[in-house]
Amino acid sequence: MPKEKFFDPRKPFQSQRPETHEEWQARMGGEVLAVVRSGLYLDFRFLDMALSALNPAPDERCRVLATDGQTLYYQPQRLLQLYQENPKYLNRLYLHTIFHCVFRHLWLKGRREPQLWSLACDIAVENVIDSLQRKSVMRPLTYVRQNAYRQITAEEKVVAAAPVYRWLTRQTPGVLRQLEREFVTDDHRLWPKDAPEQPQQMPTPLPQKTWQKIGERMQTELDLRDKEAGEDTDVLKQQVKAANRSRRSYKDFLRRFCVLREEVKLDPDEFDLNFYTYGLSVYGNLPLIEPLESRESKKIEELALVIDTSYSTSGELVRAFLAETYTLLKGRENFFHRMNLHLIQADNAVRQDILIRNEDELIHAMNHFELRGGGGTDFRPAFEYVNQLCAEKKFSNLRGLLYFTDGMGTYPARRPGYDTAFLFLGERFDDANVPPWAMKVVLDEEEFTGAAARPASALADALAEEDDLYRELNNS
Repeated sequence: MPKEKFFDPRKPFQSQRPETHEEWQARMGGEVLAVVRSGLYLDFRFLDMALSALNPAPDERCRVLATDGQTLYYQPQRLLQLYQENPKYLNRLYLHTIFHCVFRHLWLKGRREPQLWSLACDIAVENVIDSLQRKSVMRPLTYVRQNAYRQITAEEKVVAAAPVYRWLTRQTPGVLRQLEREFVTDDHRLWPKDAPEQPQQMPTPLPQKTWQKIGERMQTELDLRDKEAGEDTDVLKQQVKAANRSRRSYKDFLRRFCVLREEVKLDPDEFDLNFYTYGLSVYGNLPLIEPLESRESKKIEELALVIDTSYSTSGELVRAFLAETYTLLKGRENFFHRMNLHLIQADNAVRQDILIRNEDELIHAMNHFELRGGGGTDFRPAFEYVNQLCAEKKFSNLRGLLYFTDGMGTYPARRPGYDTAFLFLGERFDDANVPPWAMKVVLDEEEFTGAAARPASALADALAEEDDLYRELNNS
């Protein structure tokens, strides 16, 4: 009797049929990525969690590498070709894709033009990699790169994705075509698509939460291992710190200060059941419905909005912020018909306080608004003034104080009896000294400045002449 063959779990499974060429390429592609990941880890110890966060998977649809924030997709044939011809560029490509996730570029597009935002993200990441000066990812700095970095830093504070996007909107199609050839690296077609606008803020996607934790851990590692990380990581530290800041929509953030109370308004969803059952009993199939003349609403009732009008704050940004504030406050879904809003201007002293109680007063205040101030920045007088208003019962249930500023000033030493939020716009601020009891919120600058997004066709026409394979290997 022949002995029965039992399955041995200690031995790896082996298929009875020979491996196809496509299967071999997929398997070898995974091994190549493992080698690349190990090499990068030796140079970048602070990237330990980030380098292992994406699970590799073969996908014939992508050009070389692509990610959706959870999986690292690779095209096996082209990956092996690139590994054979230019392994150092493959190191850059892998690191480039990881940095997109660390900086959360996949989830920050908002209302920006997709192709222009994609190019802006590539330029921001390439600037970080070029600044690291590590042999494993080093490449010559061409004139196009040096000139682009110089022009961006001359106009913007940092070479981050949002400032680069604003700079790109002012460039010609010919310049965009040149920048595309120089900077486009990985495939962004698998980045999450924006969901349609919802009445309430949508929950943060799980991959974004994961990368938020990785970014916070990475920032800590860079601070603790400052000498080990090297002096060339300053640009990376700046980008990681900016990515870890809480970024919120102004409209969504205002909902935090809402209160629930009744207002005069028909509520068809609520009615008297006595009339309902009486109608059914008398008329058979004809219920009597009398909706309530009031309904519960969750809106903003009282708020103190302070505008920093010191010399260090841009008047253009203040006006843009006020314009967006006017648009939001005018909407009936945000404020009750009777409101108690104090619009305060302050630098090192309170310069003006406009009381707004209804929509007519809001329209009048915005139409006749003039900036007052221009001195140094001291946040304490505004807090003392609002505390005085609370003591005089000018506020009965103050939900919070919103302070729009660039952060360069003297903060109060003690926490007030109401919620406080310092609102910063874009990248032009300093939040290092914000006290721990206050909320720090970075607002999306495009929500206020309305930077004109270049029509999709303009960029598409500028890039249509580029061949896919040429774009993948142009830096080799």
